[in-house]
Amino acid sequence: MYKPTDKMGDLICENYALLQVMSRFGISLGFGDKSVQEVCDMNQVDCNTFLIVVNFLGEESNHIHDHLQGLSIPALVEYLKKAHSYFLDFQLPTIRRKLIEAIDCSSENEVAFLIVKFFDAYVHEVRKHMEYENEKVFTYVEHLLKGERLKDYSIGVFARHHDQINAKLTELKNIIIKYYPSGGDNQLLNATLFDIFSCEEDLASHNRVEDFIFVPAIMELEKEIK
Repeated sequence: MYKPTDKMGDLICENYALLQVMSRFGISLGFGDKSVQEVCDMNQVDCNTFLIVVNFLGEESNHIHDHLQGLSIPALVEYLKKAHSYFLDFQLPTIRRKLIEAIDCSSENEVAFLIVKFFDAYVHEVRKHMEYENEKVFTYVEHLLKGERLKDYSIGVFARHHDQINAKLTELKNIIIKYYPSGGDNQLLNATLFDIFSCEEDLASHNRVEDFIFVPAIMELEKEIK
């Protein structure tokens, strides 16, 4: 379990995946030997919320324990919004560009056409999923934070329909691995496939934070408003 007094640099060197968490909290590199608390204070980030997310993602289990103590819901919502922006505006478009560069998109190559089709269908699902959260769920939470409880919605509705969005990605990986004809730029295709696997893991971690930190925190807030 990382603590406020630990050095931020040690945290990143021990688990480079936490670079994404840091970025989504708006923390920049170049913090020297400063502690987690000092770096969070410099960047006006709620240190408790940052450490709750970091320590949760470092665990194997999905048990909450007392993770939510000291959590800032506005800070968590901002983190989730920035994660959505990263996936939709940067990571997925970057993968698509690399994918098209790596495969033969000529009219004779039906597998290449299928790959692009599956990827675009997957991105459409992710976009629909995240735009719903941005527009409906986070707006609902903003009302709760003002002490207003909307009658026609609850976080339980979101939790029940918060399905995993990785089925199409699994199909896409299988098409590339099993059926893409040999030849072409294999190095670039393998690098793109590696990015797809990384994206899948990143999205799974993102969904875990929503399911096991965000949803329970909003349920508690709902009880307080009642």
